[in-house]
Order: sequence, then structure tokens, then C-alpha cells
Amino acid sequence: MSLGENYNKVTPEIIAELKNIIGPDNVATDESAIEAYSYDESGKVYARMPDVVVKPENAQQVSSVMKLANRERIPVTARGAGSGIAGGAIPIEGGIVLSLERMNRVLEIDKINRVAVVEPGVVTNDLCQMVLKEGLMYAGYPMSTETSFIGGNIATNAGGAKVIRYGSTRRHVLGIEVVLPTGDVLELGGRIRKQTWGYDLLQIIIGSEGTLGVVTKAILNLEPAPGDTVTFLAPFPSIEEAVEAVAAILRAGVVLMACEFMDQLSAKCATQYHNTTFPMQDEAKAFLIIQVEGQTPEQLDMYIEKVGETCLEHGAMEVFTAESSTESRNIWKVRESFAEAVRAVDPNASLSGDMVVPMSKISEMVKAVEEAAKKYDITIALGGHIADGNIHPLFFKPDRIPLEEWPDFVENIVEELIGVAISLGGVGSGEHGVGFLKKHTFMKYEAKSKLEVMRGIKRAFDPNGILNPGKLFE
Repeated sequence: MSLGENYNKVTPEIIAELKNIIGPDNVATDESAIEAYSYDESGKVYARMPDVVVKPENAQQVSSVMKLANRERIPVTARGAGSGIAGGAIPIEGGIVLSLERMNRVLEIDKINRVAVVEPGVVTNDLCQMVLKEGLMYAGYPMSTETSFIGGNIATNAGGAKVIRYGSTRRHVLGIEVVLPTGDVLELGGRIRKQTWGYDLLQIIIGSEGTLGVVTKAILNLEPAPGDTVTFLAPFPSIEEAVEAVAAILRAGVVLMACEFMDQLSAKCATQYHNTTFPMQDEAKAFLIIQVEGQTPEQLDMYIEKVGETCLEHGAMEVFTAESSTESRNIWKVRESFAEAVRAVDPNASLSGDMVVPMSKISEMVKAVEEAAKKYDITIALGGHIADGNIHPLFFKPDRIPLEEWPDFVENIVEELIGVAISLGGVGSGEHGVGFLKKHTFMKYEAKSKLEVMRGIKRAFDPNGILNPGKLFE
């Protein structure tokens, strides 16, 4: 039995009910209006058309849609900004796409409890800028801060540059309102920072990739705004020397806000994208972008000296310090646009690589990527969050491979590299998730007993299997 045989079709009667729930203007069925909801940043090659797109504005409407879909056994795929690159928001089985784009309000900034209460459609950077004006910081954001939605970040437990200092999204979600596939609404967590009060369902929802429930409100932890920061750019003659430098910096007691890595190819693509250059980018094989924070001028000066000295001691060709906030921002824009820059060069490039290994194993993981490039005769750009062991190989499509064959070709390489990561003590995704692009690989490498526990959780939350089917596992 195929997965699709478990579901019913969206009929004109269902469309009429949806319009009654949400309003006719927020229900779309025309192909030209719903085509943009058929794919995410993994690429149009993976697109699947939904039957209908609905845009609720509150939890009650979401609940009513889910009750209808559960009653009629119609698949539902919740969607945020569509900035994911694992296929998690693609409606594999058609049915209903539940777009949360209209639920985009920051409901409250509570400075006493240091939380923000937001709807899932809030753009991450909008929240960051809003709380910064209050002397606070939302630290749980990914590199796609200017496009991603908070709801999508929660669904994938998104990471980013500041994970080394503040942790991933999970660490910053204190509470949620979530609508289950049955339409029931749960309130989990709250404006508190610890609890021992039964199973922690909040943590099960975070990172579940939209397969267990639809988050309709989030209570997010806020940190004090950082002190003064300094950004460094250090070119290295080899990736191995860059890895050693990072380890030495951490051993020296420097508190890193962020520590990112780009290889020569990714740096050239990204600087070209911004019509700029990195110093020594024709000679260097690797670049570190490091940011440190000092609570006092003396502490910051100490960190600046230690970072510079340590990088040079471990082979840096030079260490450049951003002299202004504008210069710092320009350096970070190059790193943040890494994926977009590669896609500008090759619109069919695959962005699905997202392995994470212990930092001590990064050099081995990088070597495996280089060997795969030679073995399969393809070009691979490499970047990532070096201080937490998360690397992102991006794969350029060779002209010799037809477009229709490219998805299977590249995913076989990704599967091979995930196997290497697991053998080195890592996993196949540090922040992008499994979605459906890595589902086969996830099922291949995970223990059957663990998968069965996950299936049991899925059945408890979603007895009819209607929510985001075809993701994570069968």
C-alpha cells in the first residue's frame, strides 16, 4: 500500500468548509496561487503540488482546520517561510498546506520575565531587532535570520553561528501553544526556566519537523544584550590548521560568540555575490570568521590579543580585525549568504549537506568530503559552524548529469557522507532536519528500536497520520 492510499481527496465540499472556517480570501486553489507552496529552498526539483493552501490567523482557525482534516483523513503540511532545505515543508501527499504567514505578530515583550511571546509567522530578524531596542537579545536564530520564521526554527530546532555560545533554538523556547492533528490545543511550558513535572512534551515538539503538532504561539527566552563585540577574519593555508586554531582558542579560555568556517570556493562565491573580496582569498584554503564579546574593555582587549596570537601560532596567514560595525557586518554578510551565493552560480546546486561531528573529527570529515568530490567528479563548496562541528557541503551539478537524475545522484553522495559522520560519532543533520530528503538515510542508520519508539510517539499525537506525512520515517 502506498502512503497516498491512506488519505482522502480534497473535494469541493471540503473547500467550502475551509472557506467557511478561514474566509474565502484566505483559501487558494488556483495553480498560479499555490505553486509557490509546492517547494522549499531544497529546490523546485523536489516540488509537490498541494490541493489547497489555507492561511489562518489564529489558533482557533488552525484547530478547526485540523479537526476537519482529521475527520476526513486529508494530509496537512504546516508551512512557515519555506526557507528549509530538507524538504520538510513540501506537501508530499498533496492535500492542505497550512501556511502560518498571517500569524506574524509579536504579542508581548516581557522585560521582567525576559521573554517574548510571538506567533509562528514572525520573521526571526524582526524579533531580534525589536528586542534589541529594549536592551535584550533573542539568541536562538539561524543564519537565515532575515527570512526564516520563528515557527520553522522551532520545528527544526534551528541552529546558527551563535550555537557555540548560546545553544540552538531548543534552549530558547520556554513554552508553546500547539494544535495537535486531532485539533486539540495544548499549552506546554511557560514563563519559567525549569520544571520536573511529567514527560517534557515541549521538548518532543521542538525539532519534530511539523509531524506532531502545529505551533501557534511561542514563549521565547531573551538574553541581556551583548557587550562590545569584535569580529576577526583569519585566512589559513589549510583547513586542518584552522581547526587546530579554533580548538586552541577555546582551550585558552576565550568565550566565542561565533566561529564560522568557509573554504576557498565558498568564500569566492560569496564575495563575488556581494561584489567584494576577502584578503588573500586566492592563496588561502580556509577562512575563519570569529566574533568575541567582552563585558569590559579589559576583557575584550584580552580576547583580541589571545585570538590574534593563537591564530598566528597555528598557521594563520594573517589576522584581520573589523575596524567598525559596518566592516563587521560586511564580513558576516559574506558568510550568511554562502548558500544563496552558490545558488547564484548554479541554480541547481544541492544545499542538503548538514553533517555534524565532534570538533576533533572535523578534519576527517572534511577529508571525506574532498574524497567524495574526486570520486564522483563534482565540485563541492564547504562552510559551516566549525566550533560546534557542523559542516555544510554544497554540491554543484555537473553539466554531464541530466537534471532529472541529479536528485538521486547527489542524495547518494549525501548518504555516503552521513555514514562517515555517524562513524565519526556524529549525525546526519545538525540543524536542517531530516525532512524527506534524508528520510531514507535516517531510516537506514537509526536503530530499529529507536525508530519504533518514534513511531509510537507519532501515533500518540497523530493517530490518523495526517500531519506532514512522508517526513522523518514511514
